[in-house]
Formats: sequence, structure tokens, C-alpha cells
Amino acid sequence: MPLILGIVLIVLGILAGAVGGFFIAQRMMKKHLQENPPITEEVIVAMMSQMGRKPSQKQVNQVMKQVHASMK
Repeated sequence: MPLILGIVLIVLGILAGAVGGFFIAQRMMKKHLQENPPITEEVIVAMMSQMGRKPSQKQVNQVMKQVHASMK
């Protein structure tokens, strides 16, 4: 009987750790995205303006497509 109880407790511990780890990772990811938002069109326009270029909407769309393609 103690062997079965030990196995059950180990399995329950693993399951509790997996569920707890999932929620902790989810909370950390949300916090990270709030502190470091993903690249938006406004960020691209600002970066190109800082480099001395006046970007057209076509150029912004091209950069957005490249960013999304590199994230896959």
C-alpha cells in the first residue's frame, strides 16, 4: 500500500507542478508583453523618421510583412 501511495503522490506532485508552471509562465509572458510591446506601425514610422527618412505607407507595410515573416 505505501508503494501505491508514493506513486500517486509523485504523479499528483508532477501534475500540480505542471499546472502551477503554466500559470506562472502565462503571468510572466503577459507582464513581459506589457513592458515590451510588439512592434507596431507607429514604432516603424518613428524608427525610419529617426534615420532621416519619411516613410510611405507602402514602405511601412513592407517592413511589417518582413517582421511578421521573421517571427514565424
